[in-house]
Amino acid sequence: MDRKFTVFLTVAFSVLFLDLLTKELAVRFLSEKGKITVIPGFFDLTLVWNRGAAFGILGEAPETIRKLILIGASVVAAVITALYTYLKRDKLSYWEVISLALIFGGAVGNLYDRIFLGAVRDFLDFYIKNYHWPAFNVADISISVGITLFVVYELFFKKRS
Repeated sequence: MDRKFTVFLTVAFSVLFLDLLTKELAVRFLSEKGKITVIPGFFDLTLVWNRGAAFGILGEAPETIRKLILIGASVVAAVITALYTYLKRDKLSYWEVISLALIFGGAVGNLYDRIFLGAVRDFLDFYIKNYHWPAFNVADISISVGITLFVVYELFFKKRS
């Protein structure tokens, strides 16, 4: 197998493993305790079952529409990133490969939750006083970092011919 695609698979499945492990630990420990304060007034571990997308978007939509859109979007994101990486691997830098792997791993982690649990397990809760950022998880971080790395690389570092 090609070295760049091996890097893609290694990063993607490492993200997936870490995401599913941390979500399982969150469910085990936070279901009983409710929340664990890590930094008072700033950061808690709090289990939130998110039936919607980012920021709870579509959380109140009818279940069939919500599942169709959210599962469909996750499948499309995962398939496109994997296929694009595999087909273009000779032309992609390692930064691009790693970025796409982060997106893929995160998309599959949240897809797993949507398909098998009906909601995504979020547990990282940052806030200042009563102003909370919506809770999120390792998959969300991975997707956000992957997109950011990809865009920054494409805009500022990619050599144009």
